[in-house]
Amino acid sequence: MAQCRGMKRARTEDWAKWQGLVSEQVASGESVAVFCRRRGLRDWQFYERKKRAREAEAVKFVPVKVAASIEVAPAAAGRAIEVRLGRGRSLLVDPGFDERHLRALLTVLEAEA
Repeated sequence: MAQCRGMKRARTEDWAKWQGLVSEQVASGESVAVFCRRRGLRDWQFYERKKRAREAEAVKFVPVKVAASIEVAPAAAGRAIEVRLGRGRSLLVDPGFDERHLRALLTVLEAEA
């Protein structure tokens, strides 16, 4: 089991290293070829890691669908409301919340459940 954690840590560190290099290359304004040559990197490997980073970011997007309107009970006025979600999660909503924002948030959270 310790070996699995070590491998996962190594992958995480490798991922962070390449994310840093990709960010550094973009900020430098240098072409990938020049950037890689200066650092002794293979440009094909750099392009592959940059593609993986882009794909990983795209996966983080979660489409939001607007659910039906949420009604606030008069007894709850002036107090926080606890919204209970799946898997034992809950969300505290203060008075004066933005109804559209809450609906969007709940839709995303429930989709992840």
